[in-house]
Amino acid sequence: MIKLLKYLKPYTGLVIAVVVLMFIQAMTELYLPAIMSDIIDIGVASGDTNFIFKMGGIMLIIAGVGTICAIVGCYLSSKVGMSFSRDLRHKVFTKVENFSLNEFDQKGTSSLITRTTNDITQVQNVLITILKMLLRAPLMVIGGIIMAVAQDIKLSLAIIIVLVVFLTFIVFIAKKSVKLYDTMQKKLDKLNLVLRERLTGIRVIRAFNTMKFEKTRFNKANLDLTDTAIKVNKLMAILLPLLIFIMNLTIIIVFWIGAIRINEGALLVGDLMAFIQYTMGIMYALTSIIMMFALIPRASASAKRVKEVIDMQPNIMDPEQPIRLINKKGQVEFKDVSFIYQGAEKPALRHISFSAKPGEVTAIIGGTGSGKSTLVNLIPRFYDVVSGSVLIDGIDVRQMRQEDIRESIGLVPQKAVLFSGTVAENIVFGYKKATKEEMMHAAEIAQASEFISSMKKGYNAIISQGGTNISGGQKQRLSIARALIRKPSIYIFDDSFSALDFRTDAKLRQALQKEILDSTVIIVAQRVTSVMGADRIIVLDNGEMAGIGTHKELLSSCEVYREIVSSQLSEEGIA
Repeated sequence: MIKLLKYLKPYTGLVIAVVVLMFIQAMTELYLPAIMSDIIDIGVASGDTNFIFKMGGIMLIIAGVGTICAIVGCYLSSKVGMSFSRDLRHKVFTKVENFSLNEFDQKGTSSLITRTTNDITQVQNVLITILKMLLRAPLMVIGGIIMAVAQDIKLSLAIIIVLVVFLTFIVFIAKKSVKLYDTMQKKLDKLNLVLRERLTGIRVIRAFNTMKFEKTRFNKANLDLTDTAIKVNKLMAILLPLLIFIMNLTIIIVFWIGAIRINEGALLVGDLMAFIQYTMGIMYALTSIIMMFALIPRASASAKRVKEVIDMQPNIMDPEQPIRLINKKGQVEFKDVSFIYQGAEKPALRHISFSAKPGEVTAIIGGTGSGKSTLVNLIPRFYDVVSGSVLIDGIDVRQMRQEDIRESIGLVPQKAVLFSGTVAENIVFGYKKATKEEMMHAAEIAQASEFISSMKKGYNAIISQGGTNISGGQKQRLSIARALIRKPSIYIFDDSFSALDFRTDAKLRQALQKEILDSTVIIVAQRVTSVMGADRIIVLDNGEMAGIGTHKELLSSCEVYREIVSSQLSEEGIA
C-alpha cells in the first residue's frame, strides 16, 4: 500500500491542504468542551448571562469554522482519492497494453480485469478514509487524553488502561484479517473467470445443454468467495460492538468516579462534563481508526496485486537503440526458428527456415496443432523466438520497435474480433486517417460492400460487442477490410477465409491479387484450394517443416501434403 503512495506526488498540495483542514477541525473539537466547562462552572454558577452569551458566541464561531473545514476537507480528500485511482487505473491499463501474450497467459484476463477495477477501488476507498481520518483521529485520541489528564489525572487513568487493551486487540484482529482478504481477492478472480467464461460461451453452453453444470460451477465459486467474506467480516464485526460496549462501560465508570470526586470537592461539574466529552471524542476517534483497520487489510491485499501488475516487466521490450526501417519492402525471413510456450512440455516450432518475398504469396498449411498460428504470431512479435531469428527486410524484429513492426503488418487473426461501434469505425480501426473512398474500396475488395449496403444504416450500422449481430463470414470480411485499408508491406491472413463459402473465397482471392501486388502475403489456411495458387507452400507437421515448394512440387515430394490434398479433393480435383 505504502509503495503505491508515490503516485500521489502530483496531488501533494491538495493532501497538505486536507491535513491542515483536518488539523483545524480537530483543534476546534478539542477546544469546545473546555469552553463548555467554563460556561457551566463560571457562567451558570455565577448567573452571569453576559459571560454565557459571550462564550456561547465563541463556541458557535469555533463550531462553524470546524464545520467548514470538515466540508472542504471531505471534498478535497474525495477529489484526491478519485484522481489517484484514475491515474492508477490509467497506469495499470497502459502497462497491461504493453504486455506480451506471455504476461496475459501468466496472469489471466479475468485477474487483470479485477486488478484494474475492484482492487484499485479498494485502494481508493481506504485512501479517502485515511485522508479524512489520518490526522484528525490520532489528534482526537492524543489531544483528548492530554485534555482529560488536565481535567483530572485519576479519571484519565481509566481511559489510558482501556485504550492500551483495546489497541492491542485491534492489532491482533488486523493481522488475522490480512491473509483472509488476500485469499478473498484471489477467489474473486476465480469468480470473475467462471462468470466471464459463462457469458462468452453462452451459445456453446446452451447448445450442449450444460446450464446445470455451469450453474453448479458458478455457485461453487460464488459460495467459496462468500464463505471467505463471511469469515473476515465476522472477524471485523467483533470490533465495533466491542468498542460500543467499552465506550458505554467507560462512561459509566467516569460518571461513578466523577460523582465521587465532585462530592469530595476535587472536581467541578463543568470539568466532569468536559471530561465526558473528551472521552466520547476519544471513543469516536477510535471508531474511525477501526474503520480504517477494517479497510486497510483488504486495501493492502489489493494494493499488492496492483503493484504486481505495475512492477511486472514484459518479456518483450523495445531495444534501447532500435533500428528503423527506412525503405519498407516487406521481406520476411525465418532463420532456424524454434519456439516453446511457457510451461509447455515440448516446442511448438522447431528449426523453421524460409523466406517470404514482396510480390509473392507464401501459404502455410498443416494439421490442427501443427504450429501455423504460432509461426505467424512470431512475425509481429507477439512472442519472441527461443532460438533462431525472425527478420523483416533483413533486420531482426528484436532490434526494432514493436510499433514499427506492427505498422508494417496488416493482420487478420484466426478469430475475427470486432469492437462495439459502427461498421465504418471497425474498418478504419487501424488507420484513422482513411478517407471514405478508401474505406469503401477496402470493403469492396474484402467482398463486404454487398452485405454492408443491405444494412439499414450502411456503414453507420451498429456492430454489437464481439460482432454478435452479424455472421462469422461477415466478421471475417470486415476484419480483412480492416487490414487492407492500412496498405501495409506485409499481409498475414491467419485462416481468415474459413467461414467464407467457396464462391466468395474465390472472388476475394481474385480481388486481393490485384490489390496486394507489391506486398508480402502470408496465408494460413486449412483448405487446399486456398493455397494451391501460392508461390510457396510451407507444410507443417508437429511444429516441423515437412515440406516447402509449389503445389505440384509438394504433390510429388511431400507425403504429408499429399495426405492433406487427398483428404479434401477427389482424384479429378487433384488432377
